[in-house]
Amino acid sequence: MAQPVARDKLPVAPGKSGCPINMTIELLGDRWSLIVLRDIMFGGKTHFRELLAASIEGIASNILAGRLAKLVDAGLLTRDDDPSHRQKVEYHLTEAAIQLVPVMAQLGAWGARWLDTAPELTVRAELLATGGPVLWERFMAELRATHLATVLKVGEGGQLPALTRVGAIG
Repeated sequence: MAQPVARDKLPVAPGKSGCPINMTIELLGDRWSLIVLRDIMFGGKTHFRELLAASIEGIASNILAGRLAKLVDAGLLTRDDDPSHRQKVEYHLTEAAIQLVPVMAQLGAWGARWLDTAPELTVRAELLATGGPVLWERFMAELRATHLATVLKVGEGGQLPALTRVGAIG
């Protein structure tokens, strides 16, 4: 699926080369960035404590704080005041992060195919792989409605699968 080159670029430092694969790996290739994005994207977690408590991989609080700051600085997350509590903040996906859904789907499908994964954690990967681009687009619309405060438009009588409530992609 060809993606147009965006005119608006993320605010990240120049990489070791101008190669798009290298630049993406420099941004997302550390141990935790994609896991944090996964937990926000598929787990519906938006608060620091939720992300920390829900981490099945056991991320340390200082690492989580660092990755959240990195992802905010890179333009993949926003850090917003929580309207329900003055001392809490919420993290929300940006459009650039939402556009990672197909990448996450492909990573999950590859892992489910080639690695010895836990069956209960492979459900979402299989769902996304089976649903393909049509499901990815519908899920991205759901994420936009949640994180970007846009209106979700579901087709006539169509229901989105509960991807945010199914076990994590492992």
